[in-house]
Amino acid sequence: MDKRNLWSRVLVIVGLVAMLLGAIDPLEGSFVILPGSILVTVGALLVGTRYKKLILWSLALMVVGFGALWWLSAVGGVGDIGDGGRRSYWWALVLVPFPVGWVMGIVGAILMLREGKKAPAKPEA
Repeated sequence: MDKRNLWSRVLVIVGLVAMLLGAIDPLEGSFVILPGSILVTVGALLVGTRYKKLILWSLALMVVGFGALWWLSAVGGVGDIGDGGRRSYWWALVLVPFPVGWVMGIVGAILMLREGKKAPAKPEA
């Protein structure tokens, strides 16, 4: 296994572990999940796996969801408790990209790791 494939696998494994550990508490864990997703994406781009589109879309969804998660938290969250400026429960739908991106990232990372040594290396110029 060449160095590029080795580093790619290490990045994907570390990113996958971070994404799984961060899911214990999705709000505070988002600061672990997002960097983990970035590591998985870098590992996918480094080796040029066939799952890189899936992983890139996962990262994009997670960035959007991360922003929505912290914005909604900053403005008081959702629910109708008191008069604290909270939003309707329907506002929780803006959070959907985060878990969807998380699932896509987990699936993409696992598929990439299963691809193993068969991953095509980028042609050298």
